[in-house]
Amino acid sequence: MFDEENFHFHGNSYFRYMKILRKLLFPFALLYGGITALRNLLYNNGLLKSKEYDIPIICVGNLSTGGTGKSPMIEYLISFLKNDFKVAVLSRGYGRKTRGFREVLNSSKAIEVGDEPLQFKNKYPNITIAVCEDRQTGIEKLRKNADIILLDDAFQHRKVKASLNILLTPFHDLFVNDFILPMGNLREPKSGADRADIIVVTKCPPSIETSKREEIRVRLQRRPEQEVYFTKIGYGEEIKNNTERLPLEFLNGKEFLLVTGIANPTPLVSFLKEKSFSFTHKSFTDHHNFSFSEIAEFEKNKLVLTTEKDYMRLQNILKKATLYYLPINTVFITKEEYFRETIKKAAAFYF
Repeated sequence: MFDEENFHFHGNSYFRYMKILRKLLFPFALLYGGITALRNLLYNNGLLKSKEYDIPIICVGNLSTGGTGKSPMIEYLISFLKNDFKVAVLSRGYGRKTRGFREVLNSSKAIEVGDEPLQFKNKYPNITIAVCEDRQTGIEKLRKNADIILLDDAFQHRKVKASLNILLTPFHDLFVNDFILPMGNLREPKSGADRADIIVVTKCPPSIETSKREEIRVRLQRRPEQEVYFTKIGYGEEIKNNTERLPLEFLNGKEFLLVTGIANPTPLVSFLKEKSFSFTHKSFTDHHNFSFSEIAEFEKNKLVLTTEKDYMRLQNILKKATLYYLPINTVFITKEEYFRETIKKAAAFYF
């Protein structure tokens, strides 16, 4: 039974605790923010050099520490650019146990290249995907065999001057409402958004009203030339693994375990609950490396559903349960064609 009095007591205690904690962390946030602001100032004034290239470099990134929808946006860009350009994708490869430049192959493992790059390769096997923590080194190795390079999560990588910067911010956690680390989740001050050519508000409610979109545009305090777009999460109509594709309705009447190792699983959980599916949810941090004991716990279930990114890590180690993933994609709410034309014009400028 819901205990309203107890909820308010503990809820108020939690918010008081968070308020005190934020005050304690404030000096550290000032220090971190000052360092990142100074770094940006040095780059902006040419005292630290950003390297430019003679091929289009499109950067997809954010100001916060994750969960903004970068992977679906990279896949969205690949989906329409591959028809006109030879596309390559360069990522750092978070979660991998290797270092240096490495091309992602169809036979690669997540521990070698990271889960997201492997996901890109799995979905687009004919596209060149590579990982390298030094973006300049990665670009130099890719540029000879690519018309265009997509940089995954490189907005703060100022050593490279991108042709076009796409900044993502989620609807329920706009960067203008956040704080610098460690008080909040921002990697750099909010003024860093000035470097963006395009701002995309991701994970919007499907029925977001025009008035709400205009309100957000005003709150983002964008520069006049910065275009703002709005997208939502699209969920696949099938669940998949390496050998099967089944309609989503296959899950009706079945008990299953949902395993997520992503920054924000709330939209996925809400989607599955709206479908009235019966499941238990095990949530882990982003890019979580699953332990043997956790795998053993998962295998007590006959059916396990996960995200496409987590599937890249679980597919070779989960043996005793049937594993599927539910694909997601980026869906533009308005001005999709205008967005595509903007990207294509930025790329075509070099040819």
